[in-house]
Amino acid sequence: MFATESDTVTRRLTPALREQVRHELPEIAQIRDDDLREKVISAWCLALARSSYASIREIPPEGNPGSMRLIRGDQTDHIRGVTRLAIAMADELATTNPDLPLNRDIVVAGGICHDVGKPWEFDPENRKRWQGARHKAGVPSLRHPAYGAHLCLLVGLPEEVAHIAAAHSGEGELLVRSLENTIVHTADIGYWSIMLAGGLIDPDTIAGKYKRPISL
Repeated sequence: MFATESDTVTRRLTPALREQVRHELPEIAQIRDDDLREKVISAWCLALARSSYASIREIPPEGNPGSMRLIRGDQTDHIRGVTRLAIAMADELATTNPDLPLNRDIVVAGGICHDVGKPWEFDPENRKRWQGARHKAGVPSLRHPAYGAHLCLLVGLPEEVAHIAAAHSGEGELLVRSLENTIVHTADIGYWSIMLAGGLIDPDTIAGKYKRPISL
């Protein structure tokens, strides 16, 4: 699967890393399809192996680098929170609307993989390189939704999951989101809005689109 990866990356793709990802993101176990579940794990393993992070927990608990930073916790808190919110919405909607053409496994996989590109965008070495030569590749060269979709497709995840990684954020305003992506997107926006309303976002990092119109 990863025959084109460098020797360094390949050496990091170990059974121990797969078990670590399962432990850090236990909602993976809710994916009923065995193949889909294993490919979700592969996507996160590859994301970490291609970065300077050894763990998802090492990634700052932010929406974007330096923006919407939780005052406590780590990146797993956000990924798991969004996934659980998306699952809860999907289950409720499926119960009250039995004709809804909803694929629960795609919702779970999409929630877990929606930010799989963050190790790339947040990586200190990447950010140092981009800041040092903005004229070459921009800052960043790719945001986490674009890189996340790349990783999803690279490990063989279905297009439906890659679509969620690619379009759960602002990039999704340029296309029509799928049903499952709409659920994950709503969970993602809701997560940050609720954390902000609850005073759990560092006030110096509040993104413009989340700022209240009136300051008290």
